[in-house]
Amino acid sequence: MRIAVTYQDRQVFQHFGHTQRFKVYDVENGAVTIATTVNTNGSGHGALADILKKIGVDTLLCGGIGAGAQRALNEAGIALYGGVTGDTDAAVQDFLAGKLRYDPDVACEHHGQHHDGDCAEHGDSCAEHDCGGH
Repeated sequence: MRIAVTYQDRQVFQHFGHTQRFKVYDVENGAVTIATTVNTNGSGHGALADILKKIGVDTLLCGGIGAGAQRALNEAGIALYGGVTGDTDAAVQDFLAGKLRYDPDVACEHHGQHHDGDCAEHGDSCAEHDCGGH
């Protein structure tokens, strides 16, 4: 299993479409074997899903995420756990232990009338608009 977490300063970054890096965890037999960071080079949400697919990620933990990004991840076959906050390492350990706190209905709807709910197209922070970052 390969898990990616939106990453900034050891915390789960709260705006998927503006993610500058992911922390990627390789998991075998329920334990992390390797953890590395991957830079995104400022890619948007569609490219981010493609990056994750290309590096073999099957699970994503993140904060806020819009509908367009959710569709891209679904099309890439990547399981999504949104609305996650806190330390990335702790989030992965909670996930592996079956006790991750996340929002199965995470959304970014504060300006959906403009672009189908994809907050990644704006320069504002999703967390400022209560769209998934709990």
